[in-house]
Amino acid sequence: MKVARHEKIIELIQKYDIDTQEELASRLNEAGFKVTQATVSRDIRALKMTKVAGKDGKVRYAILQDPAHTLGDKYTRVLRDALLSIETGQNLIVVKTVPGMAMGVAAALDALKWKEILGCIAGDDTIMCATKTSEQAEEVAEKLLGIVDRQK
Repeated sequence: MKVARHEKIIELIQKYDIDTQEELASRLNEAGFKVTQATVSRDIRALKMTKVAGKDGKVRYAILQDPAHTLGDKYTRVLRDALLSIETGQNLIVVKTVPGMAMGVAAALDALKWKEILGCIAGDDTIMCATKTSEQAEEVAEKLLGIVDRQK
């Protein structure tokens, strides 16, 4: 139950600008998780959540993780060195790499274990990743560009 609740919390804070424990508890209760503010407080600590300023300046909860750190140097180096471009079209992400590197980049993408990515198909220099929605495709593309930009 805790794992499912944590997954729901992550989903909620990505979807909504939640800035209080009470609001998070309310949204969890609406989603069918019977929680108290104390439970939410423990979950926030367990997930290592913090408050960050949103695009509009309003603070909201977020989970601060360095995706590049969780991937390890090997994968970030592959992403940084091999990625040439990232384009989205509907729910697809097309990743262009230097020749012969698509499989390595696809392995790095698989290592991310992002729930938005349904799967990837790699050729010699092109990877096609599928997501459920076009919005998720845009999110994945932005996150990938963020990893690559941080490594330069």
